[in-house]
Amino acid sequence: MLEVKNVTKRYGKNIACNDVSFTLEPGTLTVLLGPNGAGKSTIIKSIIGFLKFEGSITVNGVNNKTPEARKYLGYIPELPSLYPNLTVIEHMEFIARAYKLTDYKDRIDMLLTRFELDDKRKKFGDELSKGMQQKLNLCLGLLPDPDILLLDEPMLGLDPHAIKELKNYIEELRQAGKTMFISTHIIDSVDMLWDRTIIMQGGQIRANVARDEIEGSGKSLEDLFFEVTEGIEKEAVSSSGDEA
Repeated sequence: MLEVKNVTKRYGKNIACNDVSFTLEPGTLTVLLGPNGAGKSTIIKSIIGFLKFEGSITVNGVNNKTPEARKYLGYIPELPSLYPNLTVIEHMEFIARAYKLTDYKDRIDMLLTRFELDDKRKKFGDELSKGMQQKLNLCLGLLPDPDILLLDEPMLGLDPHAIKELKNYIEELRQAGKTMFISTHIIDSVDMLWDRTIIMQGGQIRANVARDEIEGSGKSLEDLFFEVTEGIEKEAVSSSGDEA
């Protein structure tokens, strides 16, 4: 289980995340929605341990920045960060050795085949198209097979076939009991089976709702998103008008 409690992240006078709290239950898929600049990437980078913050984040009761906690966490960033002088297969080998994986060859073959990179094994990182770089980015994040996987805008740059394959793979992971946290601002990219949605805006959580609560209300995820985010914008405009 992953718990985020009262997390605040400041950049000087700017507050990127303000008193954010939520829990990811084991074996669930949570979708993190919000417009650009809502604080989604900031909270994910805080969870993975890239940023300093106020508050606490624990993985199975252990501080998220400890080696023990990091064994359970996996991360697929929004933008690939590849080595131009390493080939596709060398990137995969590098991650396998960094995580001290054993018996990983078949898993590498499976991932490269599923994401249509099997014939690109000898291509260097800077020889790949943006779409292929994103596919390799996915394969690198999926290779260690973590118990908790954080995905930041994973569909960006992918072709329709790769998006379909990723959605299928995410559902397979969910069925296998993995915990997933998917951040996006593209609502129709997360129409797979999910359990809970968290909607952020202005660095704060504006809604934290289970799937059955939304379906029971007769609303779609898109309906809820615009109701929450546009309602806040209208309130802000109204308040500004009253002050004037």
